[in-house]
Amino acid sequence: MAIPANLQRKPFLAPIGLAALTWVVGVLALVVAAWLLITASSTTIVIVRHAEKVMDGSPDPALSSEGQARAALLARMFGERQLKDHINVIYTSPSLRNRQTAAPLAARLGIEPQVVSEDDAGGFARRVLHEHRGARILIVGHTDTIPAIVQALSGARDIPPIGATEYGTMYIVSVPRVGRASVLSLSY
Repeated sequence: MAIPANLQRKPFLAPIGLAALTWVVGVLALVVAAWLLITASSTTIVIVRHAEKVMDGSPDPALSSEGQARAALLARMFGERQLKDHINVIYTSPSLRNRQTAAPLAARLGIEPQVVSEDDAGGFARRVLHEHRGARILIVGHTDTIPAIVQALSGARDIPPIGATEYGTMYIVSVPRVGRASVLSLSY
């Protein structure tokens, strides 16, 4: 039984076609990977508690002199406007102490802080990441909102509570476009 001539070539060409297809897919994968690495920019969020407040029993106290000094320190730490990667966005709660903590940095950078409710940590984190992808953001929160915001931004579950007299804790959350978020905790 003779094999027709048109069928004799197909087994010969199949490995060449598969090799060419594999090569094209490999090149496309490399191009996509290179594009992701080049365009991947992390979103960096700095989260702090408001600075020390006056303990006068008022429902919305202002910053004490120690708190004003801490707010000035925050402005010195992040207030270099001439740097390419300076803080782009500032969020605070409506509380006077939070707005006063952010005020020196906002003035130095020429940014109008966005006053928002931080009651829904998950919704707030999604908003920040959606609206400011690749930016550098400062969030000034409270002892009861900061751990939940850090958890929502990073996915970390081991964020300890902040003590009532603890004002110098700072979290820096880096959220890459590709990969897992990282959290750095420090005191300032």
